[in-house]
Amino acid sequence: MINRELLEPKSIAIIGGSNNIHKPGGAIVRNILQGDYQGVLRIVNPKEDEVQGIKVFHDIKELPPTELAVLVIPAKFCPDTVEQLAREKLTKAFIIISAGFGEETKAGAEMEQRILDTCEQYGAALIGPNCIGLLTRNHHSVFTKPVPSLNAKGVDFVSGSGATAVFILESAVIKGLQFNSVWSIGNGKQIGIEDVLQYMDEHFNPETDSHVKLLYIENISNPDKLLFHASSLIRKGCRIAAIKAGSSESGSRAASSHTGAIASSDSAVEALFRKAGIVRCHSREELTTVGCIFTLPPLTGKRFAIVTHAGGPGVMLTDALSKGGLEVPKLEGEVAEELKEQLFPGSSVANPIDILATGTPEQLGITIDYCEKHFENIDAIAVIYGTPGLTTLYQAYEVLHQKILECKKPIFPILPSLHTAGPEVAEFLAKGHVNFSDEVTLATALSQIMQTPPPAPPEVQLYGIDIPRLNKVILGIDSKGYLPPDTVREILSCAGIPMVPEQVSADKEELIAFAQKVGYPVVAKVVGPVHKSDVGGVTLNIRTPEHLALEFERMMQIPDATGVMVQKMLKGTELFIGAKYEERFGHVVLCGLGGIFVEVLKDVQSGLAPLSYAEAYSMIHSLRGYKILKGTRGQAGINEQKYAEIIVRLSTLLRFATEIKEMDINPLLADANEVVAVDARILIDKE
Repeated sequence: MINRELLEPKSIAIIGGSNNIHKPGGAIVRNILQGDYQGVLRIVNPKEDEVQGIKVFHDIKELPPTELAVLVIPAKFCPDTVEQLAREKLTKAFIIISAGFGEETKAGAEMEQRILDTCEQYGAALIGPNCIGLLTRNHHSVFTKPVPSLNAKGVDFVSGSGATAVFILESAVIKGLQFNSVWSIGNGKQIGIEDVLQYMDEHFNPETDSHVKLLYIENISNPDKLLFHASSLIRKGCRIAAIKAGSSESGSRAASSHTGAIASSDSAVEALFRKAGIVRCHSREELTTVGCIFTLPPLTGKRFAIVTHAGGPGVMLTDALSKGGLEVPKLEGEVAEELKEQLFPGSSVANPIDILATGTPEQLGITIDYCEKHFENIDAIAVIYGTPGLTTLYQAYEVLHQKILECKKPIFPILPSLHTAGPEVAEFLAKGHVNFSDEVTLATALSQIMQTPPPAPPEVQLYGIDIPRLNKVILGIDSKGYLPPDTVREILSCAGIPMVPEQVSADKEELIAFAQKVGYPVVAKVVGPVHKSDVGGVTLNIRTPEHLALEFERMMQIPDATGVMVQKMLKGTELFIGAKYEERFGHVVLCGLGGIFVEVLKDVQSGLAPLSYAEAYSMIHSLRGYKILKGTRGQAGINEQKYAEIIVRLSTLLRFATEIKEMDINPLLADANEVVAVDARILIDKE
């Protein structure tokens, strides 16, 4: 629970505050004092009489009632201290800086649980333990530096790691990114990242609250809660970016040793973020760069003008933007020539617009004006402007400052000279601007933002799904493992997924009769082994009964063979749809090119069931091989609508069949008219 006493306490007690500002107990007192806290600050320390100018209480028994307590004492003393403060001093909020709890030992976890039980009993909020504290515009209850500039329109930052929060803050401060609040949740025993988002969502005021949220996550304990409140905030006009660490096996181990986090698979995280509309980042620099972009006017298109006085960075930015799906259109014609006449000889206006190292602040302003007012094929402006150390840049940066205020098109300042022009950059940032010192990092972040879809609609697409029949089929399965082909076929039919005509049998004559009925050529596949191709259990293009008879006899000799499947042989582009059940997340649905390309190219996109049609189309369009699906070199493309429909239908079916743990439909064969499932396997576990 998050309450007023935690966010706006009228009194704070630092249990373990000291004069030594090089230790947490002293540093947190210093930060609260320097943050101009308006309430009553009290210190408890049995060995000091005065701490940083404040008279000290030697025992918590001497304290008057206090709303918020910050504990900076050994872990073993925390449970009793919390209980005494909650019971006797009516304390309703606790921030526990101390480590040595559930992240370390079983005994520590028991102490942590006792603290939680006390807080629940007395209706108190709990941040931590094992955190750096809470930083708001009301109180700076953190022991770390830097303490960034705080204002109501700054960024809300929530971190599952205290040390990482510090490193991210350092990255942000250099860029000029300002903050509204910083939450370090530590072990998150009561208040986790999902709970902070819930509070921000339920109390969101678009007139006064920050519209940008940055997250560093090590454990997603409640994916549904995160999805609901993150997508709700985004629909209300907020923008959210996040790092999820610990998605790999090794990263999971590292996260677990750090905070007891349980990692989820990377595909599940990717799917959750896409569904919520969260921009996923993979580094501190990327996260803070995305945060800076979020503070600028939103992009309305993909076309960039690059204004530079250094050719190389302009070329690198052009390459990086193009690689990320953004555009740097060529500028030509009368307007371009008119601009060129106002620059020094040798300047280029083709885009990048290179005004040369000798270009003046006045020429910088003229060039930006042309991009804003005269070049209609430009949506945004990137300005690269540094110094070789020969001049000062105050005048140039003042021009840039004025243009950012005047222009409707967003301007992205790339001021790379942090060493040779430190004071000039600092003055520019002090006016409320941000700086992207590296052009490629900016382009990567922009691409990630543009590729992130909006939040998916919460409605489930039930049209065409036979849920009662599905439940009946699942109820009739009394074992776990891979299902036989006839049951797989029945489950797929519940979702209305088209399937190739097939017959499964251990009777050779029955299969030959089926082949005669559907017409040659046919395909024969062994039934029993999971990976048919690996054991020589697939034969294509069988054109005669004699060939089919020979293949039947050969396949029945394969170990674990229980029969043979014969299918009508079709032609088309091979596609893939798969799904895997992830604990707490539900089913992650994958799509991509099928056949051997799934494992060789690993070109797949993921989504979290149930999926909307917009999500399905977004997944398809995000594939690297999408050009193949559209049709290349004279070949017709596939029927995207039917492919998307199958993805949506399958995802809805899975939402009502959590007993299905894995599913592959590989391949589906697609052409301009139809998309048909050829082969599928389903792993079920009803336990």
